[in-house]
Amino acid sequence: MAFIDESNHESMSATLGGRLVRARESQNITRSQLARRLGVNTTTLKAWESDRSEPRSSRLAMLAGILNVAPTWLLVGQGEEPVNHTGDATELLRIKESIVSLREQAMMIADELEVLGGRLESYQSFQDN
Repeated sequence: MAFIDESNHESMSATLGGRLVRARESQNITRSQLARRLGVNTTTLKAWESDRSEPRSSRLAMLAGILNVAPTWLLVGQGEEPVNHTGDATELLRIKESIVSLREQAMMIADELEVLGGRLESYQSFQDN
């Protein structure tokens, strides 16, 4: 798991390549994983990250989407910076627990709706007589 040195944010975000590295690391994605998702060679991505070349606009848009940052931030460093996801395991556990809890609540609501629907039907049939 890659950790970003907070003191190095300024220098790391000074170039497009540095911002690519920073955003990729904040998402805990390896260079080869990102290259595979983009459909490019790892060497191509390495060249982008080291500022030896730049991605085309279509790849830049894909990068922004995958890395969860604005294309403007990748290009010029303006806008919202990437969020570091080093606590992903804990967050995933919380999300899973919330889903289980919400499903249980939904089942209870569905059961209560069933009971209320039955009561409503019996009242309506009583009034019809």
